[in-house]
Amino acid sequence: MDAACLQHLVTEEEKTAFERDGYLIVPKAISADLVAELVPVSDRIDQQERQRMGLTPAARVNHYDFIGKDDAYLQLLDCATTFPKVWGLLNWHIQLYHTHMTYTPPEPASHSIETHGLGLGWHQDSGMLNQDLESTPRPRVSLKIAYFLTDTSHVGRGNFYVLPGSHLLDEFPGEDRKAQVAGGIPVCVPAGSAVFFDRRLWHSGSHNYWQEPRRVLFYGYSYRWLRPRDDMTVAHYLERCDPIQQQLLGVTHSGGRGYTSPTEKDAPLRTWLEDHGVLPGRPA
Repeated sequence: MDAACLQHLVTEEEKTAFERDGYLIVPKAISADLVAELVPVSDRIDQQERQRMGLTPAARVNHYDFIGKDDAYLQLLDCATTFPKVWGLLNWHIQLYHTHMTYTPPEPASHSIETHGLGLGWHQDSGMLNQDLESTPRPRVSLKIAYFLTDTSHVGRGNFYVLPGSHLLDEFPGEDRKAQVAGGIPVCVPAGSAVFFDRRLWHSGSHNYWQEPRRVLFYGYSYRWLRPRDDMTVAHYLERCDPIQQQLLGVTHSGGRGYTSPTEKDAPLRTWLEDHGVLPGRPA
């Protein structure tokens, strides 16, 4: 793993903000050059997937398990500016368990926020997890990083909406999940930004009234005992991955026990953090 990670460890201020608000913005997480590389790759996949699924160019869509569709996406798996904050928030026993690419094409020119609204759909992530877990508030279990490939620095560009602090609320605090709720805010960020958010955070996409698609790449990280949320077709990457990348992509050297009682080989991130002074070493 790139030692440049050590320059981007999560700060106490970032931890406090994440624990309080349920989300965290990292400006300029990826370079303009990388954004420029990822946009045409993502546009190509979007077009191919729309064709396969019979969707029109105007449909708002999620493309799941995109990471295995092009080598370019592997660069963000352990991105030096963001990945240290993942282990800083979740600790070392982690994996990539979910990826989805969200495309929000522009609304027709005749539409506007005034005539057709925000197009909200408030929700928490993780499906049945929210029904099966009994504690209140429910445990975090996972988080996502949203990498913005489109400029959403102004309202009306398919902005990501969040309700700060709502990750501690099991029930939606409003009456209509399609309507704005008191305290809900748009996250206005330029291309290249990364937004971390707790899976429990009540959040939403929105209509895009700008001239280009709103493109966002979501990388979901969880503890390794959680089953992947999509197919995670990444086997073709494994031979060229280093041990920590293999850990993130679900490799086990101890069978099923490697996910619940990991050896050092199953979870080499822990050893790397100890060797670099991020974690205290284990007693002899």
